[in-house]
Amino acid sequence: MQFPDLNLLYALDTLLEEGSVAAAARRMNLSAPAMSRTLARIRATVGDPILVKSGRGLTPTPRALALREEVRNAVEQSRQLLRPQADLDLSTLERSFNVRANDIYTGAFGQALIERVRAEAPLVRVRFSPENDSAEPVLRDGSVDIFITSLRPLGPDMHVQTMFTTRIVGVAREGHPIFSAGISPQSVAAFDHISVSRLGKISGPIDTELAALGLSRRVSVVVPNSLAGIFMLRDSDLIVAVPDLMAAEAQRQGLKVRAFAMFPLEPLVVVQSWHPRYQNDAAHRWIRKIVREVCAPDAAVPGSPKP
Repeated sequence: MQFPDLNLLYALDTLLEEGSVAAAARRMNLSAPAMSRTLARIRATVGDPILVKSGRGLTPTPRALALREEVRNAVEQSRQLLRPQADLDLSTLERSFNVRANDIYTGAFGQALIERVRAEAPLVRVRFSPENDSAEPVLRDGSVDIFITSLRPLGPDMHVQTMFTTRIVGVAREGHPIFSAGISPQSVAAFDHISVSRLGKISGPIDTELAALGLSRRVSVVVPNSLAGIFMLRDSDLIVAVPDLMAAEAQRQGLKVRAFAMFPLEPLVVVQSWHPRYQNDAAHRWIRKIVREVCAPDAAVPGSPKP
């Protein structure tokens, strides 16, 4: 009986993740020619080109895309099977964690997470990527280790853990005219607004609440994230609605802005999610533990506006 060369499986996983022969060679400590020969063997074994030239880079074929999840699962399972049972030594752990996170988490807790990682596991790297509204199965295909987002359907087999709840508040510069008198829906509607939307939307729950009161607002600027909206407030009479944690962090960083309570809006529940393949991985258990701990109530950002 002839057995397949399982080294090809690891090489294929690396090639599909990197999308580059040169980058895959560096990760596997091989020369570029040796990696090219390995790719040729993979092509002959699988009966498919796997990666084809596209401009200056390489693009996976449909067959490669279909294999990606199975290859990643097989590699992770083989690592688990062959890894000796030993206590996790964070001081020597070398690993990269890909975290897709919304700007609420990265803005309010990203710094605390990085400081915690550097203190406990100095050789670990965290790669943040921005949240988007794509239905791409990033957890299933293994390109993301942890997905931090507002509560949404993420698939019946994914593990989901609630981390914190945040409410929406209005934010304006210090000295804004809105603070000269009592804040009301009428005064909120009287000033131009910044809309925060990854999809470029100019209306949302705020407009629904105002419409119920016979009011409307004018949105003059649309930005993709809360931080961009807050930075635009200086020297203007614009208003932006952001999560209270973002407003508190902006104040903590010294930005001359003030937060104020608006009419009641649905709070945002933020969760972290991961694929079952990592459920019992010791290093993954550690990273998701501290991802949650840095945003625990007793570790919350000081100065958060009170309800």
